[in-house]
Amino acid sequence: MRKRAAFAVLTAVAALAGFAIPGAYAGESPGEVQISDVVLDGGKDVVVDTYDKTITVSGTFTHPSGIQDADFVLWRGPDGANPYATYDDRIISNEYYVHADCVASSATTSTCSQTFTFEPDWTLANADAGTWKVSVQGVANDDSGTHTADYTTTRLQRHAELTVNAGPEPVAQGKTLTVTGKLTRANWDTLDHRGYTNQPVRLQFRKAGTTTYTTVKTVNTSSTGGLTTTVAASEDGYWRWNFAGTSTTPAVKATGDFVDVQ
Repeated sequence: MRKRAAFAVLTAVAALAGFAIPGAYAGESPGEVQISDVVLDGGKDVVVDTYDKTITVSGTFTHPSGIQDADFVLWRGPDGANPYATYDDRIISNEYYVHADCVASSATTSTCSQTFTFEPDWTLANADAGTWKVSVQGVANDDSGTHTADYTTTRLQRHAELTVNAGPEPVAQGKTLTVTGKLTRANWDTLDHRGYTNQPVRLQFRKAGTTTYTTVKTVNTSSTGGLTTTVAASEDGYWRWNFAGTSTTPAVKATGDFVDVQ
């Protein structure tokens, strides 16, 4: 059994028995592996479409004896829970049962990384969208280790798309312009895109020759994710929809649709 695996098992057993583990969920104690600069997917939310996506997570690990291994776990559960024993949901890395990729920058410090692959309709369901905690474990060359609970958090989000169409084109000045569109997002259960219902989306306008969009009004999506509204045509410019996003779905902006006003 790997030293890391053995330490994880001991931690789980001790937690179930009510014993305290030095450095486990209480910060790092002197002499233990020090962990810093944990980054998932470049620091961005993890946005997954209807197909598999692999990301890299990395961190910096330091110990006087050097670093032999590390592990990263995404999990959900109550604060203070043990992601190796008492979690509600858990996602482990592709390399969880093998060694992490650790590159030493000195005799005491290494940058270690692992990958996570998210597979819609297999290991990832719609209910998994939202905020996840990130716990990290480092193992020193002398076999000491540490867990850091709630080291950081990340959000798994369902990829979103937003369209716009403004017409008629061209349109006479002062006449009614109809702006439509649709907000959809990835459905991880059915591997397609479905309308995102009852969501506020801002209609914005940018005058030709300028660079800044101004919000004209806010419209809620329909039961199928559809958007429609009317405005008075006043001058040449670009119309777009702008969705601010939610905890489960990223922000998205439609590409501006130019309308010639005559």
